[in-house]
Amino acid sequence: MEENRPISLGVAVDQETAGLRADARRNRDLIVAAAQKLFLEQGIDVPLEDVARRAGVGIGTLYRRFPDRDALLRAVGEESLRRLADMAETAEREEPDAWHALCRFLRACTELRLGVLPAKLEPHLHQRLRAGPDLHEIRQRVIAAVLRMTETAHAEGALRGDIGPGDVALLMTLHVYTPPSMPDEQARARVVEIMLNGLRAGSGSPLPGAPYTADDLHRYTAVEKPPA
Repeated sequence: MEENRPISLGVAVDQETAGLRADARRNRDLIVAAAQKLFLEQGIDVPLEDVARRAGVGIGTLYRRFPDRDALLRAVGEESLRRLADMAETAEREEPDAWHALCRFLRACTELRLGVLPAKLEPHLHQRLRAGPDLHEIRQRVIAAVLRMTETAHAEGALRGDIGPGDVALLMTLHVYTPPSMPDEQARARVVEIMLNGLRAGSGSPLPGAPYTADDLHRYTAVEKPPA
């Protein structure tokens, strides 16, 4: 009987440690989700106490996970980019063709309001956040998905020929301003559908300039070394 006690104790300790890790991860996810919403609603200078309150955790818990505001901003940016990659790959997997996948993806980008947070960041801070090593792999997933959807939609004859993957990348950060009297969700939906109708093959008048190509997309998403 005595020989079995260390084994039982080890299992109990492992289960307790796993529970703590899961709890810590849950708190982190709640903080990041709350920060993302508040940064979009009120700007990046929102008090971190408000972020903790929205997440339902203490301010000490927040600081244990994120020692400063920049660390929290990096986490929000990483989570947004990972979600973007997941949405693109899910759309490719679940939609019947590349055109419907591209439409679903661009609708989701607008709902995420991807263009809002970068617009609120000071340029040097934005560059430092983008240069984070954890973001490179996720960024490459997004680029690859945009290239696949664009190229395949062209091959299927659904996407107009003067639209390139770099154009799609610009549309991903579309931000729709709506006056207070207009329902935000309805306005966004209308603007997105107007945009998508303009992307269809055979629609609209010729566009000025040349399409933004895959090379343009890579330049657009390239990260320069941030200033010292």
